[in-house]
Amino acid sequence: MAEAAQKALADPSIAFPGMLYGPDEGYCPLRETLGLWLTSFYRPEKPVSKERITITGGASQNLGCLLQVFTDPAYTRDVLFAAPAYMLAFRIFEDNGFAGKMKAVPEDDDGMDMCALRKVLEESEGRTPEAERYVQWLSVDRNPVIQALKAILKILPPCDLLRTDIFEPILPEIELVKLAREFDALVVSDDVYDFLQWPSDSNVPTGSTKALWPRIVDIDRFLDGGAERSGADGFGNATSSGSFSKICGPGIRVGWSEGSAKFAYGVSQAGTSCSGGAPSQLTSTYMNILVKEGTLSTHIFEILQPAYAARYKTLMSAIERYLCPLGVKLPQSRRNVVGGYFLWLTLPNSINADSFAERCQSEARVIVAPGSIFEVPGDSSVKFDHCIRLTFSWIDKDLMVEAVKRIGGVLERCLKGEVATMDHKQRGKTDKPF
Repeated sequence: MAEAAQKALADPSIAFPGMLYGPDEGYCPLRETLGLWLTSFYRPEKPVSKERITITGGASQNLGCLLQVFTDPAYTRDVLFAAPAYMLAFRIFEDNGFAGKMKAVPEDDDGMDMCALRKVLEESEGRTPEAERYVQWLSVDRNPVIQALKAILKILPPCDLLRTDIFEPILPEIELVKLAREFDALVVSDDVYDFLQWPSDSNVPTGSTKALWPRIVDIDRFLDGGAERSGADGFGNATSSGSFSKICGPGIRVGWSEGSAKFAYGVSQAGTSCSGGAPSQLTSTYMNILVKEGTLSTHIFEILQPAYAARYKTLMSAIERYLCPLGVKLPQSRRNVVGGYFLWLTLPNSINADSFAERCQSEARVIVAPGSIFEVPGDSSVKFDHCIRLTFSWIDKDLMVEAVKRIGGVLERCLKGEVATMDHKQRGKTDKPF
């Protein structure tokens, strides 16, 4: 990063544009470089052009821009989340007028439950025709690149739920795109973990330099003619949100939004971008150098993937040794490919995850994320009372094993019906925290 910054700042042809207000769509050389990079990794039927990409300040900032441009709280009826959902996204939707409109759609090994999704969409379709007419009147003079959608489908395809075989049919994703088209919905897919993947089998060489499955935005692009098919308006019904936060550093604050050319341009027309220019303009010049010269790819495939794979395998071994004998279950045990930062666990039915997390922190000084924080606010139909999430991304392997061992100790006491005592809490205060 230091070398890239020095190169950018030492070259007036790069530094001067980098220090100015950026164009709405973002730093053009980075858009071009990202197009080549994403084409190489995802291998779509046709290359990803710069016209399909708008530079953002990261996935969260991009989500805010999407909601500003493509939704209207009086017209957009629902926000649907694949549950469990990313808990910090809820506030972004609430800030944009969608409090009380968020709904959960359960997942299984193949992704979102399509039957449940269709049911929610059909129920929404019959509601509030008056509001629809009101917004049609309200929007007469709006910018033609802005189009309000009836529903937003927010999904985070977690790498620890990857399909087991690249050749397995992708029927759920195809069905998702078809439903989005039928009900005038936008699928917002956070593809921020795609580059962090590796085989679940420790005997298989680590890492992959190519994506193992097509993105939803690619399916929408090519299925039955994509956004340019007969009767379509050119915007498309899916977008991919990417970010350098997980593969370079969260302080970089550079990401990208990909969709049809018409959609990508619409994203760039959010008022905050038009006023101040594209976000992270100067940092975009650094990232362009890192990606274009192959430095970032080398970092991902030779450093990040092996490091995360090793931590993942350490955590899995500790879970299998200390937690599984106590009744803890791992979903999708048949996976061949894993990745990302986290593992999702299911506790025995007698254990409440909220109380268990509190006891882990007070008795063992281990922070555990209870499943309840990943539930969609206001929707009690999909609950995670007996689930927890653990991370392996930023902790040494030996400390990870000790932390899981302590979690097992707390779980064993809970299963025996032992009430939390001052002795346990006092003992926890003397332990090193995790």
